[in-house]
Amino acid sequence: MLAPESKPDNASERYASAYNSDTLDHDPFVVGLKERLPAELRESFTPQQLDALRNAFATRSWARHKLDWRGTFSLWRNQYYFVLVGGRNKRSLSRAQRSLSLAAKAGAITAFLFFSALVGLVALYLVKSALGINLLPNYSLGLWDWFKG
Repeated sequence: MLAPESKPDNASERYASAYNSDTLDHDPFVVGLKERLPAELRESFTPQQLDALRNAFATRSWARHKLDWRGTFSLWRNQYYFVLVGGRNKRSLSRAQRSLSLAAKAGAITAFLFFSALVGLVALYLVKSALGINLLPNYSLGLWDWFKG
């Protein structure tokens, strides 16, 4: 029988930190956390606890995008910022989003087929006109005359 895996008993082994207490004191998340805590709790955390809190709350999985374009610009006396992010959606879609996605795909396919059919009909009309075939006597769309220039 195999022995069960031993788990660390104390928090210092469980949350081994790559940061020392000096680094954590200057970390923006830790500084902001301490500013929002009551005065009697600010210095009650160990460096390992602060590091574990920083890892749990300060990680930003949304910050990694294939397209991440951020900037600022001034307009009159105000300054504005813009953010353009994009990448593969790793979240599962809701039922409404799936329905909307399916409708958008169907609309795009329909528009593509309609445009393709229209281009095909214009090409056939031009070929017909170039060969001198006249389906309706004394009637022309004027497309061949326009195409000849």
